[in-house]
Amino acid sequence: MDLGRPPEARFFRDEVVLSFKDVTEADLEYVTTHIGDFGDDNRAGIERTLHRISAFRNRKGHVIGLTCRVGRAVLGTVKLIEDLIQSGKSTLLLGRPGVGKTTMLREVARVLADDLKKRVIIVDTSNEIAGDGDIPHPAIGHARRMQVPTTAMQHAVMIEAVENHMPEAIIIDEIGTELEALASRTIAERGVQLVGTAHGNTLENLILNPTLSDLVGGIQTVTLGDEEARRRGTQKSILERKAPPTFNAVVELQDFERVAVHPDTAEAVDALLRGRPFTPEVRWLDERREMQHEAISPSVATDRVFRAESPQLKKAKPRVLYLFGINRAKFESIVQEMRLPVRITTTWEEADMVVTSNSYYRRQPQVLRDTEDRGLPIYVLKSSTAYHIRRFLNEVYGNNRGEKFDTVRIALEEAQEAINQVVANEEKFMELTPQNAYVRRLQHLLVERHHLSSRSHGTEPARRVEIFR
Repeated sequence: MDLGRPPEARFFRDEVVLSFKDVTEADLEYVTTHIGDFGDDNRAGIERTLHRISAFRNRKGHVIGLTCRVGRAVLGTVKLIEDLIQSGKSTLLLGRPGVGKTTMLREVARVLADDLKKRVIIVDTSNEIAGDGDIPHPAIGHARRMQVPTTAMQHAVMIEAVENHMPEAIIIDEIGTELEALASRTIAERGVQLVGTAHGNTLENLILNPTLSDLVGGIQTVTLGDEEARRRGTQKSILERKAPPTFNAVVELQDFERVAVHPDTAEAVDALLRGRPFTPEVRWLDERREMQHEAISPSVATDRVFRAESPQLKKAKPRVLYLFGINRAKFESIVQEMRLPVRITTTWEEADMVVTSNSYYRRQPQVLRDTEDRGLPIYVLKSSTAYHIRRFLNEVYGNNRGEKFDTVRIALEEAQEAINQVVANEEKFMELTPQNAYVRRLQHLLVERHHLSSRSHGTEPARRVEIFR
């Protein structure tokens, strides 16, 4: 409801005008006087229901619009993660707004309290989990609910719940600040099972979020010795997990009845930071409301062939590549991660393309001269970093796949590699590939986290970020 506009009902795929008469101040006042008080987050509710009403205000603080969100308890959603909940693991639910995180959290509270007979405390900031009013909604079963007076006090109520009420499990919605992340770690370290939600589509989003990355262990830059860096096939400065994750498992809600599960957060984060292939287990509810799952794992190598899993990738033309001066283990790891139909050969005579780096190509060794004489295509990477390998594979397979790889992720990886080189004093400054304004902003934020300086220079579309001390 917006002042001066017709009221509308908005569904996932449709919008319906409820009346052609414009909303007046009297209409808004009628609604606000029949609901609970608005908190400092501009949210209110209707007693003994799960509905949520949020307000738009003008500069004088008067309500000029309302969003009335219908809340409902949906039984059965917990089936997708019931094994994690029963195991006692602290579990974090990720997903975009409106995908059903709070609905699943409410069902988790009921199962823990009623089916598993645990002492459960819900820290209910906006009364969204257990409804408005002092008597909680029956959807949470025998779980108890602690209301939070202001959003800024959520972390304090979380600690109070542990210290005063001896819970075996705590439910918390929308962890969003550094203090709440710290309180979550305190709770987990005291042996209390924690089930919470946070905004973010994937685990990778969370790792790059400086405020919430501690929920999955946090990240830090570590400088390796020369021998260790050669053994790993990486640069001397790498990213590693800083601490054990607060949450043992992470669940990405892709849709209302489809999730991707990372049962071991530490393993998943380590794989991401080291560039190793990993994929979560995808679970969904079928027409009979029974859970189905698919343990998607990186393709198994047979004679060094990495086959695609999806129909789109099966259409991609397989490539036989000969690597010259490129770290084979790193290259194969990235191929596995992207699940591409690539075969790495040990003799250039079998290859249909040669991949080398700029430093090796400039030397013009006999092998490269022979391949050029035979008319074999040679792709020269600017360097053999993970970023340039992914960029090469993107160019080779992007058109065949009918889609582009995650360009934002690739751009951030390039920025991180440049940051590592500047931190390790390998380079005084690094210039990145041109990007749009949104991606450049993300790169600047990443640089700021590492206490370095950056600036954008050049003109569109060639404007790029430069990183320096």
